[in-house]
Amino acid sequence: MSQLPEQPADTSIPTSADVARLAGVSRATVSYVLNNNTTVRISESTRRRVREAASDLGYVPHAAARSLRAGHTRTVLLPAAHVPAGPLQQRFFIDLQSDLRRLDYTVVQYGSGGLDPDEAARAWAELRPVAVVSPVGMALTRVGIGVLTRSGAKAVITLGPQPVDGAHALVMDQREVGSCAVRHLLSGGRSRIGVVMPQEPGLAPFSEPRLAGALRALDETGADARIQPLPLRYEEASAEDLAARWRSLGLDSVFAYNDEYAMLLMRALQDAGVEVPGEVAVIGADDLMLGRLLRPRLSSVRMELATAQPLAEMIDRLVQHPGGAPERHYLLRARAVARESG
Repeated sequence: MSQLPEQPADTSIPTSADVARLAGVSRATVSYVLNNNTTVRISESTRRRVREAASDLGYVPHAAARSLRAGHTRTVLLPAAHVPAGPLQQRFFIDLQSDLRRLDYTVVQYGSGGLDPDEAARAWAELRPVAVVSPVGMALTRVGIGVLTRSGAKAVITLGPQPVDGAHALVMDQREVGSCAVRHLLSGGRSRIGVVMPQEPGLAPFSEPRLAGALRALDETGADARIQPLPLRYEEASAEDLAARWRSLGLDSVFAYNDEYAMLLMRALQDAGVEVPGEVAVIGADDLMLGRLLRPRLSSVRMELATAQPLAEMIDRLVQHPGGAPERHYLLRARAVARESG
């Protein structure tokens, strides 16, 4: 049975004083260098000497001690989402974590499964984060936001389809996705459009606004067309059942919520003898590579997230200057990518 190597009983944890002696500088200089303090002028050769000494000794700053000295942490909390993150959100959080670290923030991810919004806020507050970016699917309340701010959070930011009163908001308006997909189908001459409504738990905050966006596109264009919601589980049997009934529905196209549901339904339609795109045009969303490898290649809605200011810099600004009115930033941009499926 494997075991961890034994550590000598007299092994001591290196301190900043050890680094200072080895580098030939003061402890204050060590603190300035290792905490990336740019308000004090220190030569590059001295900074390099301190970093080399810290590396040789295996020293790292103590985050909790630094927080006590400063009176606040440098921790930005990124709680885990309660719904599966799509590729766009995954890239968003990877880039955000990298950018925050470059600004000398400690990024902590936190699992909040099984907690209601107020319980989650109290659990997050125990870590005394300086900022929280609340994920999609966690509907913070004013009570939870108050708990966080009273515990020292200078910026509470929500990410999701709708803003939350009392918090800054990064709004991903899912209506844009449904609207973009339906406008694409209408421009291709389709007029009897199905909209897939996933039956999996937790997806309603995405699917319902996408349906609303589809209906909005119909109103705005004034097209002589109709939209029919189509409940679908992410199971082959559910897709096969829908495909078997397809011709009786009288639909000539479908916005299938995203690329995964689109691929599931398109395969079932083809197996049922329904020609794509001859009898039915299919469009998904997310623009996954796998959808481009299908035959016919899958049309999709490509989404991008963009803010006027890089998000990590925006969080830093809100932390440095707390107390302002809640900000609203609409992130989501959508455009249809036409391929062979319609």
